[in-house]
Amino acid sequence: MTAMPQLVAAFHSLVGMAAVLVGAAAFLNPSAFGIVDSAGAILGPSRIEMILGVAIGAITFSGSVIAFLKLNGNMSGKPILLPARHWINLAIVVAIAFFSFGFWHSQSPMDFWLVMALAFAIGFLLIVPIGGADMPVVISMLNSYSGWAAAAMGFTLHNSAMIITGALVGSSGAILSYIMCRAMNRSFISVIAGGFGGDSAAAGGGEVIDRPYKRGSAEDAAFLMSQADQVIIVPGYGMAVSQAQHALREMADLLKEQGVRVKYAIHPVAGRMPGHMNVLLAEANVPYDEVFELEDINSEFAQTDVAFVIGANDVTNPAAKTDKSSPIYGMPVLDVEKARTVLFVKRSMGGVGYAGVDNELFYRDNTMMLLADAKKMVEEIVKNIG
Repeated sequence: MTAMPQLVAAFHSLVGMAAVLVGAAAFLNPSAFGIVDSAGAILGPSRIEMILGVAIGAITFSGSVIAFLKLNGNMSGKPILLPARHWINLAIVVAIAFFSFGFWHSQSPMDFWLVMALAFAIGFLLIVPIGGADMPVVISMLNSYSGWAAAAMGFTLHNSAMIITGALVGSSGAILSYIMCRAMNRSFISVIAGGFGGDSAAAGGGEVIDRPYKRGSAEDAAFLMSQADQVIIVPGYGMAVSQAQHALREMADLLKEQGVRVKYAIHPVAGRMPGHMNVLLAEANVPYDEVFELEDINSEFAQTDVAFVIGANDVTNPAAKTDKSSPIYGMPVLDVEKARTVLFVKRSMGGVGYAGVDNELFYRDNTMMLLADAKKMVEEIVKNIG
């Protein structure tokens, strides 16, 4: 499950390349596709469909490859900022539009291949500057692109199923991208323009500040949660990496047997793809009525005895609300710091979140750090509760 986001990105790249290859085949042998007029020229509407499919497909392919490399750890999740990148991107987009018009007008082979090459380039340039915190939006955005590319090729192939399916995927991906952006209090344009960490401060950030913190044990965590009236569990990517969801559900079941109310708080962008945490909890058979979205549960943290955070870094960082210099400032986060006690499971104090910033929650007076592999820590807590 931890590799699912990069697998999805890889699938998107295949859809994009398929669209490019179909478009190239149709251009090289249009008569086989039935898109020529009596003079042997490609029909005007077919030229539009073809060039759109090739352009969107090429952007999808190269963008998805970069997303795969970032998600798979082959490339840094931090933004890679090129000088004058906005002007470069704008120039390439204008050039794509210009040569696309030229291909529609004169069916020039040079215009066709130039559009394809420039589209490959802009796909690369659009995704490289996007930081890790925006990756869920990138996944849904590429999903939308792959749908529109397939729909465009559906017209070229005279395939109604491809047109309908592509339109469904494209529109649903666009809606999902909008929902994800709204969840982060950001605009779609701002994500494309560079993502979280798009300024120089963030690009050079990620340093962990050496500050005092409280360290606890599994015995401490078991005692605190057993004595609580309500515990809110906040899962994150750290839970996915250690595959701790089944042990977490077992811990919750033991707490409920002792009369403790247990709820799960899910942030819309927790993990690496939309719904990542929801899928993991469903896999562990966590009751759906115990899982709450940010808007529904944020008000309850102030009346909660223990917030148990397992590997969720950026989505619990109070700096998003207070520090205007932080690259995640403005993103709605879970108000875990308002709980009486915060138990934060983390492998070590040396790492930072995917956005590349330290979490000041670690150093709060009401926070106790549980430094260990998430699955092993939860299993130790289960033993002590039992």
